[in-house]
Amino acid sequence: MSVVLDTAEVPSADRAEYWHEAVSHTFIPLDVALLEDAPAPATITSHRMGALQVSVVRAGPQRVERGAGLIARGGEDHLTLALQHRGTARLVQDGHEVDLRPGTFAISDAGRPFAKELPESFVFTAFHWPRPAVGVSEEDLRVLTATAFDSGDDTARLVAAYLECLSRSADSMEPQQASRLAITALDLLAVLAHERRGRSGPEVPEAALATLARVKDHILCHLGDPDLSPERIAAAHHVSVRYLHKLFRFEGMTVARWIQRRRLEVCRRELVRPTAGRVTVAAVAGRWGFVNASHFSRAFRAAYGVSPREWQAHAGTGPTPHPVRRPAAAAAPGSAYGVAV
Repeated sequence: MSVVLDTAEVPSADRAEYWHEAVSHTFIPLDVALLEDAPAPATITSHRMGALQVSVVRAGPQRVERGAGLIARGGEDHLTLALQHRGTARLVQDGHEVDLRPGTFAISDAGRPFAKELPESFVFTAFHWPRPAVGVSEEDLRVLTATAFDSGDDTARLVAAYLECLSRSADSMEPQQASRLAITALDLLAVLAHERRGRSGPEVPEAALATLARVKDHILCHLGDPDLSPERIAAAHHVSVRYLHKLFRFEGMTVARWIQRRRLEVCRRELVRPTAGRVTVAAVAGRWGFVNASHFSRAFRAAYGVSPREWQAHAGTGPTPHPVRRPAAAAAPGSAYGVAV
């Protein structure tokens, strides 16, 4: 289901304030300054695809900034890839300046200050995801940020083509299908990160990739089964447990970790649905395979920086809270959208 923000019906004199509030409410906290005396109508159309939020932004000239004060207000555990379709842009982060033109993309990190200037009317698609959703190291992620990727790079061209196709189809997909395709998108970003660090990912035989895809699909279809285990997954696909673990080494994480991440993503979405206030956190956790509510709460806080109850409490009282990565000293033991426009 699409979520659309449109300023066409807002009086011209009020559009700057409305747009600033709309962007900060729908995405992460940002300072937005429009660069035209009479702001033209602007729109944001968003879709949820598993761990990805996909947003098409159409607007006039503007400058966007995110400093330390806004970072402290939330959303810092997210990254955003902006694929430029029309107009140009300049992103500044970590002392790097990145110029974007149609067909290129760049990734910004919401956890560090940045500024982005769009000097003319523009259209871009933003893909926003929580940092843990891509199974690569912090060092790998850093090589992706504040860097321009264009069609001259084979892998970047593949990533851009896939993301553009994904964006065009977002409003017509079933949630389960969208979630699976989003996983592939995040896998492609991991490949891009490995390549940019000067090392390719491990060579994966075609047969292994096919088996891994079937295994992932099986897991997604059985996330609510508390007895889902490497042994049962391996048996369902007529492979050994050892081979199953070998397959997931290509993902950079264990089978159990991959399952937990997918379960947490589903629980996080369910907790902020309009009807979520009628169910308990424990009920949501149990529905998606967590047999111990305390373990679920610890895992949720470790992944998103807030407790499940805090996340759910904000659903009916204001903007969906953004996952926050808190300092280790403040974290519990055991450890809606956001986009950098």
